[in-house]
Amino acid sequence: MTSDPRCPLDIDALARRLDEAQTGVTDTPSLSDDHELTVDNAYAVQSALITRREHRGETVVGVKLGFTSKAKMAQMGVSEVIVGRLTDVMAVADGGKLELGPFIHPRIEPEVAYRLGRDVDLDDAGTSIESCVDAIAPAMEIIDSRYRDFRFTYTDVVADNTSAAAFVIGPWQPVHPVADRAVRMRVAGVEVVGSTAAILGNPVRALHALAGICVRRRIPLRAGQVILAGAATAALPLGPGAAECDIAGLGRVTVEVTR
Repeated sequence: MTSDPRCPLDIDALARRLDEAQTGVTDTPSLSDDHELTVDNAYAVQSALITRREHRGETVVGVKLGFTSKAKMAQMGVSEVIVGRLTDVMAVADGGKLELGPFIHPRIEPEVAYRLGRDVDLDDAGTSIESCVDAIAPAMEIIDSRYRDFRFTYTDVVADNTSAAAFVIGPWQPVHPVADRAVRMRVAGVEVVGSTAAILGNPVRALHALAGICVRRRIPLRAGQVILAGAATAALPLGPGAAECDIAGLGRVTVEVTR
């Protein structure tokens, strides 16, 4: 029997590697090239990665979901969405400016955002996450995988905080159904269209999927935090120029991208 050539697992070292890739704007090879990562390991790396950001003074202001497209799930061979954390330094004001300098190879996606009006009690099975939501808004998320050549596994993405990089949220409004609303996003003259139905068939289903994962992974959901429910279309490469998203019946959100 030959020994496994892969390196022993060091959660903190893997978190440091991803953190240094992000802060140094330098990509890194897939963690799975030399590590056997389980999903539990991957969420542990993500947690350590967020702790590093918090030690630098960042504050967690929300969560985001990934793989909410059934096609993407099939492509990755999985049946469960993934969850990452959003921090205050990732937030960009609606209509504000976003510099490309801090990103490696950014892409942008149109999203539906929810806001929590009160804490979600993860230990009360009778609590409905929907009842804790007090507002909804159009949003765009900037994703920026830290992996070289966009080559990564399912667990790689979880460890890399689901590629979270930045986000911009439009005007908040009272919660109302957005099960199948037309979505149009334009980025530097390139347009993509789709529907909110691409988010698990209905964005509200993403809330329920999120709650289940947060219970198992002990990820807190606090009043005032935002939830990005997942991409409503394919992501577009992000370059200089205007990026804007319109969701029928929900509104518009914009950001000016500069180099």
